[in-house]
Amino acid sequence: MPIYDYQCLDCGPFEAMRRIAERDAPANCPQCGSYAERILISAPFLADMASDVRHAMATNERASHEPKLSASHGHPRGCGCCKTPAKANASAPAVPKSFPNKRPWMISH
Repeated sequence: MPIYDYQCLDCGPFEAMRRIAERDAPANCPQCGSYAERILISAPFLADMASDVRHAMATNERASHEPKLSASHGHPRGCGCCKTPAKANASAPAVPKSFPNKRPWMISH
C-alpha cells in the first residue's frame, strides 16, 4: 500500500498508508481523530532515491508488461531442431604413426 500525505487543520501534516482506492477520501488524524484532506507535498521516494536505482526501476517497469519466458518457445528442453548442425570434423588421412611407442617431441641426449 502506498503512503499518502494528509493535512489536519488542528495538528498539521501527517502520512498514512492506505489502499489506492481510498487515496482521495479524507483520513483520520492519528493525534486528534478529525478528518484530514489529502495534500501533495512531494513525489513518493523520488527525491531520496539514488539515480542508478531510479534508472533500474524504470528499466524493470518498461520490461514488466512482457516478460520473456523460455517455456513460450514451444520446444522441450534438449530439442535439437533449433541448434545449428555440427560441422564435420576434417580428420587427417589414416597414416600410421611413425613413432607409435616413442615420444618424438622428446630429445634424447
